[in-house]
Amino acid sequence: MRHVIVMTAATSVGLMAIFVVDLLSLLYVSWLGDPKLTAAVGFASQVLFFSVSINIGLSIAIGALVSRAHGKGDRDGARRLAASGLVHVVLIAALVSCAAWPLRREILILFGARGMTLDVASTYLAITLPATVLLGLGMVLASILRAAGDARRSMYVTLAGAIATAILDPIFIFGLGFGVTGAAIVALISRFVIAAVGLNGAVRKHDLVAKPSREAARLDLVPMMAIAIPAVLTNLATPAANAYTMRIFSHFGEAVVAAFAIVDRLNPMAFGVLFALSSAVGPIMGQNLGAKLISRVRQVLTDCLTFATLYVVAVAILLRLAAPLIVKLFRAQGDTAELLTFVCAYGGVLWLFLGAIFVANAAFNNLGFPFLSTLFNWGRATLGTLPFVTAGAARFGPEGGYMGLILGSALFGAGAVITAYYVTDRLAKRHKVL
Repeated sequence: MRHVIVMTAATSVGLMAIFVVDLLSLLYVSWLGDPKLTAAVGFASQVLFFSVSINIGLSIAIGALVSRAHGKGDRDGARRLAASGLVHVVLIAALVSCAAWPLRREILILFGARGMTLDVASTYLAITLPATVLLGLGMVLASILRAAGDARRSMYVTLAGAIATAILDPIFIFGLGFGVTGAAIVALISRFVIAAVGLNGAVRKHDLVAKPSREAARLDLVPMMAIAIPAVLTNLATPAANAYTMRIFSHFGEAVVAAFAIVDRLNPMAFGVLFALSSAVGPIMGQNLGAKLISRVRQVLTDCLTFATLYVVAVAILLRLAAPLIVKLFRAQGDTAELLTFVCAYGGVLWLFLGAIFVANAAFNNLGFPFLSTLFNWGRATLGTLPFVTAGAARFGPEGGYMGLILGSALFGAGAVITAYYVTDRLAKRHKVL
């Protein structure tokens, strides 16, 4: 439990810094006084979420392989895998960015954006989509540092980008009068900072990355993609579910979309520790699997679920009490205020089950069963989202749609946890460790 908490806490600082600054960025945009601008950032964020999810999947795969190599005492192999992983993430992130950039308006229309909201969101994406390459590079470097056990420098990678954003956002949005475009420019700058700090920590300080080799990258592609493809598919499930939910909510007007955008930034800040937990626990499981200490893997799973449950309950209570303050802070009115208040009151229930899925996914990805992550995430994104959100919204409006999201997540969250324990029991029997 101590190892879980230490690694999660260090990872949380960097992640929470990004979430807090993203929330501040949207807060500044909301202060411009036009719900259409807030909705525009919300639509753009959902598109970017797809690219970021691909980067997360790649970083999970690279972190898993590098941590296993370290667990076996193979430092040279870990350095080679790290170098190959960086090559792969840069090429894939660049390909995704180049494919999405010319189609950004069509994608936004598919999500439900229109009119002025569509124009503003398209401009935001034109600036920020290319920066996903730099963000992917930084995320993988942070994962490499975590795999080597340096949670502190891993934290610095994202923390540096968050600090840069916090300083520059008010200057570009208000001081220079760039508005939403200013927020996009600052996002681009912060990605450069993240990549630079990551390279400094992993390459210059620790020498954790070998010189990239075309032959090594080719040979390492298969084992890396064996984890990365299911992990990427798994991570794409969440933005797919969010995109569908946002499209349903867009039928109720831009005020509701604005509320969804605020919730989309508020939830990661409130429950961001769960993201950190799923990222931090991977290397712990990977190292113990490499050392064939399966009983510890099972204990880590239990500790993570216990920690996640206690954390969600505590934050959910605070969020419910803080609802009036949050509404006032974002100057929300009408439908925006109503939906925001509702989510603050009941959103914690959703994250109780999402946290369970996150922990189970970390176990599946690092114990050799990545297809199970894909199965449960896409199950929640399709069978656990489409019918429940559609029926709930049609009957009870946006609040009903959100309750449908909670019900579908509950079904798949419970199933994921049960399966995760089944997997660890199988591994214990395979290695004759009880």
